[in-house]
This record gives sequence, structure tokens and C-alpha cells, in this order.
Amino acid sequence: MAKRLSGPRAAERRRAEKKAAEREAEERKVEAAEPRSLDPLMEPLRDYLLAKAGCEEGYPFGPDVMVFKVGGKIYGFLAWEKVPVVLSLKCDPERSQELREAHTGINGAYHLNKKHWHSVELGGSVDMDLALELIDHSYDLIVGTLPGKVRDRLRSF
Repeated sequence: MAKRLSGPRAAERRRAEKKAAEREAEERKVEAAEPRSLDPLMEPLRDYLLAKAGCEEGYPFGPDVMVFKVGGKIYGFLAWEKVPVVLSLKCDPERSQELREAHTGINGAYHLNKKHWHSVELGGSVDMDLALELIDHSYDLIVGTLPGKVRDRLRSF
């Protein structure tokens, strides 16, 4: 019987091996999973978010959520694998409250300050025109907080 190594290095190595095994198991699950159908509104929303001046797309929270930034600040999240697709956008607190009362598809955003961020579920009470208007509002709120030089650079796009 082999002697088990002890100490901080051995423990660190065991943790790394365990994490690697978990990652491999998760990758096998993903590869074996059946392809899911995506909401047809996902691509037009993504294109609209990316069309904003100075917009950058990233995946800092994992592959399930697209993050859209302007000037290094987040102005939108797109949970692209959900059906119906879900957007999380910044909003003026007073307007946000009004929207939540008027539309069942608008709620406080998951894991975000619910006073300033809301989740928009398309379909039902929220149509594409309202979603695009809310994207514009979120973008404008974030751009308004950026330094003057950055705002001037964005206007030149």
C-alpha cells in the first residue's frame, strides 16, 4: 500500500486533480447533451447591443451569459440560452418601478441591485420595440457616467 503524501503541496495537488476530474466530467456531459433550440430573438438582440458605439462583448461570468460593456462599464447582460431570452439592463429607479408594474415580463435582475437593474423577459407583455428602447436607456445611463473624454470619443464613432 502506497503511503499518502501530506502537507500543503500534496493537498494543493489533490485539489487540482479533483478540479480537473470535475471539469472533464462536466465537459463529457456538455458533449453528450442534446442541442437546445435558441430563442429566435437572441441574435437580433445581440446585434443591437453590439451595434452601440464602443460596445464590447465578453463572458466574465461563464459561457451562459453575454456581457456588454461601454467604456469598461456593464450596460447589459443577455442570458442567451434561456427561452424566452432574458436581458438584464440598467434603468432609472423610478422608471424601473413603473415598468415592473405595467409589464409582467420585467422584474428585478438576478444577482444585481434590483433598484437599478431589471430583467426583461421577451414575449408576453414585452415586445421587441420596448426591449430596444430599454437597451438604449441602459446604454445612455452608463455613457452618462463616463468621463467627458470617453463620451467625446464615443460620439466620434
